Amino acid sequence: MKILTSWLRDYLPGIPVDDATLAADLTLRGIAVDGIFPLPNTADSVFEMDITTNRVDAMNHYGVAREAAIIYSLPLPPLSPKLPAPQSGSAFPVQIDEPALCGRFTARVLRGITIRESPKELRDRFAALGLKPISNAVDASNYVLHGMGQPTHAFDLDKIAGGRFIVRLAHKGEKLRTLDGVERTLDAEDLVIADAERAISLAGVMGGWETMITAATRNVLVEAAWFDPAAVRKTARRLGMHTDASHRFERGADFAAPPLASALVCEMILRDGGSVEGELVDAQDGAVAARTVSRPPVQLHVATVQRILGTTADAKPIEGPTIEPLLTGLGCYLAAQNANEYAVTLPSWRLDLEREIDLIEEVARVYGYNRFANTLPAFSGTVEPLASDAQLTAVRRTLLGAGCNEAISSTFCSVTEGDLFAAMPGRVVALGNPLSEEAGALRPSLLPGMLAMLAHNLNHGADSVRLFETGTIFTGTPDKVDEAPSLSIGITGQVAPDPLHAADAAPFFALKGLVEAVLARFFLRDKYFDAPALLSVTPGVHIQPEWLQPGRAARIVVDGLTLGWLGELNPAAAGAHKMRQPVFVAEVALDRLFREPLHSPLARELSRFPAVTRDFSFVFADSVQWQHIAAAIEACALPDLVSSTPQEIFRDAKGLAVAKSHYSLLVRAVFQSQERTLTEDDLQPSSEKIVAALTAAGGNQRI
Repeated sequence: MKILTSWLRDYLPGIPVDDATLAADLTLRGIAVDGIFPLPNTADSVFEMDITTNRVDAMNHYGVAREAAIIYSLPLPPLSPKLPAPQSGSAFPVQIDEPALCGRFTARVLRGITIRESPKELRDRFAALGLKPISNAVDASNYVLHGMGQPTHAFDLDKIAGGRFIVRLAHKGEKLRTLDGVERTLDAEDLVIADAERAISLAGVMGGWETMITAATRNVLVEAAWFDPAAVRKTARRLGMHTDASHRFERGADFAAPPLASALVCEMILRDGGSVEGELVDAQDGAVAARTVSRPPVQLHVATVQRILGTTADAKPIEGPTIEPLLTGLGCYLAAQNANEYAVTLPSWRLDLEREIDLIEEVARVYGYNRFANTLPAFSGTVEPLASDAQLTAVRRTLLGAGCNEAISSTFCSVTEGDLFAAMPGRVVALGNPLSEEAGALRPSLLPGMLAMLAHNLNHGADSVRLFETGTIFTGTPDKVDEAPSLSIGITGQVAPDPLHAADAAPFFALKGLVEAVLARFFLRDKYFDAPALLSVTPGVHIQPEWLQPGRAARIVVDGLTLGWLGELNPAAAGAHKMRQPVFVAEVALDRLFREPLHSPLARELSRFPAVTRDFSFVFADSVQWQHIAAAIEACALPDLVSSTPQEIFRDAKGLAVAKSHYSLLVRAVFQSQERTLTEDDLQPSSEKIVAALTAAGGNQRI
C-alpha cells in the first residue's frame, strides 16, 4: 500500500525527522517501507509500504501515524469530526437478519447535498496514491478508507426501494450489478445489503450500480459497518473480486470504528452544503461486540518480559515505567495490579493481540529490536535428530540421484480434492476459517499439491517433469487430528526408451522403478506390486482409488500391508487440473515404511574373472508376472549367479507363434565367479536349475 507523507504529517504534526529517516525508523519497528518516491516539485514523498496481513490497523495513514507517534514520543491528536445538529426526522430502518455476519451497522441520512468535483488538495493526494477521483461524495468515502482504515459506502437515498435496509444472505441465483458494471450471480452464502425489493450491495466487497451516487443525487445514506471476515473472504474469492474494502474486512475491521468513519465521511460531504436528518442509526450484536471490543484484560508480568527479552544494549532490564508508554501509545489501557504486574485492556483495532506473549512482542518491536543486547538464549543438552531422520535422508537422496527434483507444496487443499485423494472417506479435516476455498482443509494426501506443481510446470513450458515431495498429511476430525509422513512422486512427459514396454506404458514403469529404488533402501522381507483389477474380488483387499486410471495402476504391498499406490491419473482428475498429457503419480505411506530398518549395502571385491551370460526364452500366461519369475530364479540359490533380468517381451496378436493371453519372455542370466573362469561344465547344472524353476512357475521353454 502507499502512504503520502504530507497526509501522515497532517495527522501527526511535529514529526522531527525527514522522510528518509522516518521510513527507516518505521521499518525498524516492523512497519516496513519498501521504497520512497519523492513527488516532483514538492517536499512530499510517497512511501511504498509492506504491511503484514495481521496489521490491518496500520493499513491507513492514521494507523501509521500512531506508530510514528510512539517512536518520537509525540501526542497523536484524535480524529474529531464536527457535524451540524441533525434536523428532525425518523430513524432510517435497518434490519439485520444475520447478526453473526454483520455485527454492527450504522446509517446516517444527509439531505440537500450537492454533487461536484472534490477540492484540488484531495484530487492531488489521490493522484499521488494512484487513486481516481470521482465526486465529492464518493471521494469522501475513499478518503476516509485510506485515512483511518474503515470502509464506508454512500447510497443514493432516493433509489432505495421501500425506504429501509435489510442485511441478509442472498437468494441462490439472485442477480446484482456491482459498481464496476458487471452483473453477478449470487450464491446463498453471499451476504448482501438489500432494500425492500432487491440486493443493492455486496456486503464488505462492492456497492451496487442501481443505488450509486450520480450528478443528480441530492439525498444520500452513508453506511459504515462491521462484517465477518470469513463471509467477506468467501464471497470475494468466489466472485474473483478484490477491493480495498474486502482487503480490510477479510483481515478483521475495527468493530468500534463505524460511527467515527461515518461522521468523517458526512463532514466532508456537507462541506458543499446539505443537512443531517435524524440521529445515527447504530445496530449492534452483543456477542460480536463481546469478542472484538469487550475482550477480557491480558495479564502482563514484568518478570516474564525481562526473561524473554533479556537486557537492553546498556545491560539493564526493561522496567515497568518503560513498558507503560509503549503499550498505551498503541491504544492499550494498563491497570497496575502490583509493582510487577499489569492487567492490559486491548484496543478494539488490534485483534492480533490476544496473549501475554503478543504484548511482549509489541514491547520489543516498539522499543526497537536494535536496542536490546545481542545474546543467545541459554541451552543445555544436545540437538537430537528425529528417529526417522536417516530413513528420510535415504529416500530423498535416492530420488535426487534418480533425476527427480524435490518440491514443497501447501499444507492445505480444497475440501473437494481432500475427499478425492483421502485414503479413508470422511476423514478430511476441514478448516473453520479458511483463507480461501482452495485452502479449505488440511491435506489428507500430498497428491493435490503434487498435481498443482506438475500443472504449473507444464503450463510454463516444461514438457517433461519429475518431482517428489515428502511431507506430513492430516486425517481425522477438527477435535483430533492425526499426522503421518508421506511421499508423493509425479512424472510426466518423455522418459528413456524402454525395450520391454510400449511407449505409452514406459512412464508407468519408470515411476514403478523409482518406487522400487526407494524400497530397495530398506530391509524388507516381502514386497510386491499387484493389479487392483485382479484383487477386487478378494476379501479385505483395498479397492483401487478413483483417481487412478483403471488397468494402468498398481498397489504397493510390503509384508502384506498396503504401502501405497501408483499409476496413471484418470482423465477426470487430469482434466480438473488442465493437464493435456498423461500424468503418472505415486503415493507411499512413509510411516509404514519407516517401521523397517534401512538396508545396509555390502561391498565385495570385483571379480578378476570374466562374466558369462545365458539367455532363457520361455512362454508364460499373462497371469504370471515378473515378480513370480524373479522369485523362482532367486529360490534356486545359485552361488555364481550375479543377476537375472528380462530382455525382450513378445506378444503375437494373431496367436501364430505365441498363444493368445500369453507372452514370450527372454531372461538373461549373468554368472561370474570370484575364484576362476567358469566353464560350460560349471554352467550346465545352474542352467538346468533355472529351466526347471521357470517351468515350475508355469513357463514353457522355447527352443
